[in-house]
Amino acid sequence: MLTAIVLIKTSADRIPEVAEQISDIPGISEVYSVTGDWDLIAMVRVHRHEDLADVIADRLSKVEGVVGTNTNIAFRTYSKHDLEAAFSLGID
Repeated sequence: MLTAIVLIKTSADRIPEVAEQISDIPGISEVYSVTGDWDLIAMVRVHRHEDLADVIADRLSKVEGVVGTNTNIAFRTYSKHDLEAAFSLGID
């Protein structure tokens, strides 16, 4: 599985609508509204490298209201949350 983190600038008056449209794109697992220099962050998870172009360049970047993007492709995932879930015995 390939993961990409896409930072997205949008038209200020369309942030919720843009987030909803992006979240409907197959391959987008989450969309976050954030503070700072970017308006939204989308998590892209696909099986093939070629699918990144389809999701990001061909679909996400063409959503009305998307002004700019910056894509970061993940090499590895480090997450205590994932490790805890993997080794959990279901005992609280």
